[in-house]
Amino acid sequence: MRRIFFTLLVLSLVLCACSPGVSSPEALPPTLTDDAPVENSTTVPATDAPTSITEVSTSKDTSTEVSPSYPQGCGYQWAYKDMPELSSEFQESIQLLQPEAQAVAFGFGEDCIHADGSVTFIPMETDFNITLQVGDLSDEEAGEWVLKIMQIIDTIPADQIIGPRPGRVSIIFETNGQRKGTSFYIDQYHALPSGLSNAEIYRALQSQQ
Repeated sequence: MRRIFFTLLVLSLVLCACSPGVSSPEALPPTLTDDAPVENSTTVPATDAPTSITEVSTSKDTSTEVSPSYPQGCGYQWAYKDMPELSSEFQESIQLLQPEAQAVAFGFGEDCIHADGSVTFIPMETDFNITLQVGDLSDEEAGEWVLKIMQIIDTIPADQIIGPRPGRVSIIFETNGQRKGTSFYIDQYHALPSGLSNAEIYRALQSQQ
């Protein structure tokens, strides 16, 4: 039922994609990156997050325990955790807007490594990464995509989101061998003033990096 709701939502977004503005708009996993440079990329890790993917562990084992609190007597390290069900639904929703797009949702937090070697993942937030093929790298087109993506993210049920703080959205725009990117927290988007154009939305989020 949830997938049907996502599909109907995205189809309605396609019909409204040409809207000139918005009334109240509100660390990359390796699968979405390559060795090509990113033009004007402002994907900046959180102040308390590791600066490189090599500094974190990735909790892929589905048997890893997830805890909302911090257990005692263990060592901690930054970690990402796969969220296969949410990630699959998010990818499907984004690809209804653009079949070539790539999208993933994942948990970011810390692994508590116990003395016996077992691991407890403590989530801090649910993050989203998207790579899009665009007609140009204008602020107007980038802002339009930000709006579409956030309309999808805002419909995700709360029980599918892990972690106590707002997650981060990272978007890469690609065209004719050129790329640029942006990264912002969900609450930064929600705090934008009403009445902004698509280009103004993008520039406002860029200014907060």
